[in-house]
Amino acid sequence: MRIATPSSSLSSSGCSHFWSSARRSKRLATPEEKAYRDSTDLGLSRRLGVIDLVLLGIGASIGAGIFVVTGTVARDAGPGVTISFILAGASCVINALCYAELASRFPAVVGGAYLYTYTAFNELTAFLVFAQLMLDYHIGAASIARSLASYLINILELFPVFKDNIPNWIGHGESIGDVLSINILAPILLILLTLVLCLGVHESSIANCIMTVTKVIIVIIVIFAGAFEVDVSNWSPFAPNGLKSIFTGATVVFFAYVGFDAVANSAEESKRPQRDLPIGIIGSLLVCIALYIGVCLVITGMVPYNLLGEDAPLAEAFTSKGLKFVSVLISIGAVAGLTTTLLVGLYVQSRLYLGIARDGLLPSIFARVHSIRHTPIHSQIWVGLVASILGGLLDVRVLSHILSVGTLTGYSVVSACVVVLRWKDKKGSQVSSSAEREGVICLIVVALCGFATGLLYRYDASFIFLILTIVIAAGASAALVFRQNTLMVVCVKYTKRKGNLKVYANAPGFSCPGVPILPNICIFFNMFLFGQLHEEAWVRFVVLCIVMIGVYAIYGQYHANPSAEDNIYIEAPVEEDP
Repeated sequence: MRIATPSSSLSSSGCSHFWSSARRSKRLATPEEKAYRDSTDLGLSRRLGVIDLVLLGIGASIGAGIFVVTGTVARDAGPGVTISFILAGASCVINALCYAELASRFPAVVGGAYLYTYTAFNELTAFLVFAQLMLDYHIGAASIARSLASYLINILELFPVFKDNIPNWIGHGESIGDVLSINILAPILLILLTLVLCLGVHESSIANCIMTVTKVIIVIIVIFAGAFEVDVSNWSPFAPNGLKSIFTGATVVFFAYVGFDAVANSAEESKRPQRDLPIGIIGSLLVCIALYIGVCLVITGMVPYNLLGEDAPLAEAFTSKGLKFVSVLISIGAVAGLTTTLLVGLYVQSRLYLGIARDGLLPSIFARVHSIRHTPIHSQIWVGLVASILGGLLDVRVLSHILSVGTLTGYSVVSACVVVLRWKDKKGSQVSSSAEREGVICLIVVALCGFATGLLYRYDASFIFLILTIVIAAGASAALVFRQNTLMVVCVKYTKRKGNLKVYANAPGFSCPGVPILPNICIFFNMFLFGQLHEEAWVRFVVLCIVMIGVYAIYGQYHANPSAEDNIYIEAPVEEDP
């Protein structure tokens, strides 16, 4: 017994340290600390205006998919694909409102979903959110680079001198076995874009603006050119396969809007972040919704939905009408779209690495900012290197079915952060720890009900079970509204505090309306979509969480420094117009 005591004590001490470290969260900075941070060279260069941020969001959201996914979904949903995009867009708008509030609340530091989670919840949860997001970004960047390389080769092959004379290993990919696939052009493109990003945010913003404007102009030309070829009789029947095909289509096209959250990661490089970040997030999403709806109406009006092609439906539709020049524009627009999506994706990754390295959860080399370029050079080179290796050697398309896990996880946690931070708002009412725990449980219940509803819908379960899960989620949401306010009133009676008794009082800066109901809707729908993913995606989520918990236990808990003065997250004061 005496021999076992030291070992038992050591084990207990280790578990205690892990648990206390995992539960740490970031505190908010004082105005003096914020002023000190802004006066040093620790930060990035503030070069992005509101137009830059809107174009950044559009560049991240609209890729080649606008010319493909609209037609492929229309083959099942018919002209009702327009409603699918409206429903998915409405869901993304609610997610964007949550992102806009948090981006306005913490406009001074990079980090996005990781930053918000660290402040609202705890260190370990933030680390896991980062890991899920980053795996999505790494695989997604490699996949986009290979697609871009393939598109460029297709354009070159339009010239007779290149037709059938370019080896597959240069751009299309030369498969070696089931996993390896050699592609030389993809890493070259990634290296070039990484160099552009290393030059500085101003230079990369100019490149993104030029290509995004080109892409948007091409989409508008496509919409107007197709409008003159529309036959309204093709819009009838509007929903040939019923409402379920429209809802199923909405779950598919939801991911076509993903990217607006990239704006939140440019917080430290925005000129007026508290005002401009919400405009950039919501404005870019609204532009994307309008463009997608326009393309949907045109493609389903030009050609009967059941005659649309599979690989390039929009290009084939214009070719069938004798408008081959539009097909060429579509190819150029696809290249521009993929380039901006890849550029912004690499940009966001480096800023996430910068944010987490500042907190000590990754080696400090990722937190270094170039003194002249004011860019995280080491982080940028690292993400470019990882994407180049994946894109140049692996057939990452086989991994595409495990994507979107990080996106849905991040969106759900961000929505929950909005609710939790309203409780923790230092300028508003204080919520007791017991009330906060009950609130977190309610948020978890909403998430689980959303996932259960997704599974039931996926496997055609009885309608009664669907209603049951929705009712339980609605009950948990009601508890957040009424139970929290009741506990708040009790707390105020005991502390004799006066003032606003609302737990969900408006946040500083932009405030998401309808809290906690709208964030709960986000969580429910995001987890509903999580239930629609491949089984491998669920396995990936669990395995990655286990691996990263191990990484945190070995490295993160001992190196993280959430109380460091140069790492404190800044909550924005209310800005006054000059």
